[in-house]
Amino acid sequence: MSMDPKDGTPKREVEHYVDPAPFNPAVTEEMTAAQERFFQASQWQIMWWKFKRHKLAVWSGIVLILFYLCVPFAETIAPYTPNLRDSDHLYAPPQPVHLFHDGRLVGPFVYGMKSSLDMETLQWVFTDDTSDVQRIRFFCNGAPYEFWGLFDTTFHLFCPAEGGTLFLLGTDRLGRDQFSGLVYGARLSLTVGIVGVTISIVLGLFFGGIAGYFGGFLDNIIQRMIEIIRSLPELPLWMALSAALPVTWGPVWIYFGLTIILGLLDWPGLARAVRSKLLSLREEEYAKAAVLMGAKPGRVITRHLLPGFTSHIIASATLSIPAMILGETALSYLNLGLRRPAVSWGVLLNEAQNISVVTVYPWLMAPVLPIIIVVLAFNFLGDGLRDAADPYK
Repeated sequence: MSMDPKDGTPKREVEHYVDPAPFNPAVTEEMTAAQERFFQASQWQIMWWKFKRHKLAVWSGIVLILFYLCVPFAETIAPYTPNLRDSDHLYAPPQPVHLFHDGRLVGPFVYGMKSSLDMETLQWVFTDDTSDVQRIRFFCNGAPYEFWGLFDTTFHLFCPAEGGTLFLLGTDRLGRDQFSGLVYGARLSLTVGIVGVTISIVLGLFFGGIAGYFGGFLDNIIQRMIEIIRSLPELPLWMALSAALPVTWGPVWIYFGLTIILGLLDWPGLARAVRSKLLSLREEEYAKAAVLMGAKPGRVITRHLLPGFTSHIIASATLSIPAMILGETALSYLNLGLRRPAVSWGVLLNEAQNISVVTVYPWLMAPVLPIIIVVLAFNFLGDGLRDAADPYK
């Protein structure tokens, strides 16, 4: 042990640790290659890598993809058309799917239903007929429909047995299949959010871009307009504008009218986000260089400023879609939005307005389940995109 020359006390030596593991240059090269790959990656690649680490957001995206597959193929997936009535099965309960009958494997099937009238309550009572085994047919011919308005066909993903029934989620007061209604209703309920958000993004980028880039008088006018719109209560304003739509309009025009209303009332939040971003980005050197080189304001905004926070716009738009889906559902539930023969999840919920009916026929509340799943999936997906787009995480 050596001595300290200053005070002559024993000097404590620091232990030297050597890793006994053999040096592996391949590991170092692999780490270096991974770092180089990260440094050379584009913004979208980094965003995708960060998004994949958010497992809940990834699974939410998969769930939404499965839901949106119902949009183009609703006719093929649903065993019935949404407005097909069965007068022999009014308020029929859901038919559970079985695999085994009398201890042997039969395959997917449902039991037939026996109906009887309860003379005390004057209600139809349905019971399973275990002697009537109705096997579910797959890739079969069933109820005719017009595919995408192009040609007539009868092909379905699955169908009831010949002469049988297949009400997976029961029927309503007119004997219309609830499951088929949910599949068809996804077409309107899911697309109304996308179309409405598209309108909102266009208006938000336009007004927010003008306010953030030019500032001054234009900025003051746009900000006051945004404050007026945001000060109005949202749901009553939706109801007032929806009630103003002509009752003589067909389902298609009502649908576009609703999407325009939802889009026109949703753009102020995005416009303020765009304005705040442009106020900071327009002072960057690359933006000033573009102006000095003679670039017009439109090119500076669209080619130099907006791409800098495109990922944030996508994340905010993803979080806005659930609000529009809920808005359409609420309006249709209150009979101020879409109406039959158009089918949406809100239109189906309109059948469940009477609480006494719901207590007796609870399967009429089935549209609530896909609404909850889709809204939660969009929120989780939006959280994942927002975290992936954050440059500081």
